[in-house]
Amino acid sequence: MKLIVGIGGMTNGGKTTLANGLHRSLPNCCVIHQDDFFKPQDQIAVGEDGFKQWDVLESLDMEAMLSTVRAWLSNPQKFARAHGVNVQPGAPDTHILLLEGFLLYSYKPLVDLYSRRYFLTVPYEECKWRRSTRTYTVPDAPGLFDGHVWPMYQKYKREMEASGVDVVYLDGTKPREELLREALEDIQNSLLNRG
Repeated sequence: MKLIVGIGGMTNGGKTTLANGLHRSLPNCCVIHQDDFFKPQDQIAVGEDGFKQWDVLESLDMEAMLSTVRAWLSNPQKFARAHGVNVQPGAPDTHILLLEGFLLYSYKPLVDLYSRRYFLTVPYEECKWRRSTRTYTVPDAPGLFDGHVWPMYQKYKREMEASGVDVVYLDGTKPREELLREALEDIQNSLLNRG
């Protein structure tokens, strides 16, 4: 049985933390991080807002990400071994792929592959504060959050909702242990219902 789980949502919403917790808790589980598919900095356009357009789908090599997902689909055991995941003897037929990222539900070829889709949200002020405490390879330019990051998050969330993508919303302000327990129980129920 193969299960692909999306963990999407806003920047600094807790996606990576949740994905890492699920990765440690689920059998035969691999993770693909959308951030690993950013195009080189010199290929990122500057928008009308004056900022490098990191928070748009065009900043990502989504075809490469889709190709990676297809590699997992074609042979999850081989993919797991190549990524240092040992197949657990108690669950040899269960394979789980976690996709984690901020624009997971905006790329149509991936949308229909998910078995479960989670979307983490946090209020504006909390998101802005969390972002200000992070250090990025390419540092945030002054005004980037309000001038680009937050507006792009709102735009893509509206588009996701308008296109009818079915997601389970998770409150990113909850304690991480509670979020992990909530998602883990839901995924385990999905596995039981499929088995």
